[in-house]
Amino acid sequence: MTVTDRPAWTADEALEQLYAAHWRQLVRLSVLLVRDVGTAEEVVQDAFVAVHARWSRLRDHDHALAYLRQTVVNRSRSALRHRAVVSRHLARESAPADAPGADHPALASDRRSAVLDAMRALPQRQREVLALRYYLDLSEAEIADAMGISRGAVKSHASRGSAALRTLLEKDL
Repeated sequence: MTVTDRPAWTADEALEQLYAAHWRQLVRLSVLLVRDVGTAEEVVQDAFVAVHARWSRLRDHDHALAYLRQTVVNRSRSALRHRAVVSRHLARESAPADAPGADHPALASDRRSAVLDAMRALPQRQREVLALRYYLDLSEAEIADAMGISRGAVKSHASRGSAALRTLLEKDL
C-alpha cells in the first residue's frame, strides 16, 4: 500500500505505513554509511520523527519515502561528523602533555628579562602602546582613548614598536 492509496492520510497513518514497509531498508542504508547498527537505528528513528514533524510542509506526500531516504543519508553524515569530532577530542585529551623541562623557569625568566630590556629601549609612545595592547589587552580604540591619540597613531606606534622589538630581540639570540 502506498501513501497515496488513500486521499487523506494523516502523518501518523502515513508514517506507520512507511515504517512498516521501509524501516529495515533504511536501517541497512544507514549501516552502510555509519558502520554501526545501533547508530543506524537511532538515525532512522530520528529521521522518521523529523519527517513526522514536517509532514504538513511536504509539498508532495508521494515523495515522502524519498524525503525520508535523504533525511537518513543527511543524519548519517551528521553522525559520522559527530563521531570524528568526538574522536579528535578524545585523542587530544589522551595525548600526553609536554611537561616543561627543569630549566623552564630559568629560561622564562631570561626571556622575560630580554623582552623588558628591549621594551625599555623603545621610544616612550611605542612602549606605552605595546604595554597597553599586550599587557592590558586593550583594543586600539581603548588605547587611543587612554593615550589621547588617534587610532591611526596607535596602529602606527604598535607597528613600529613591534618591528623594533623584534629587531632588538633577534640581536639577543
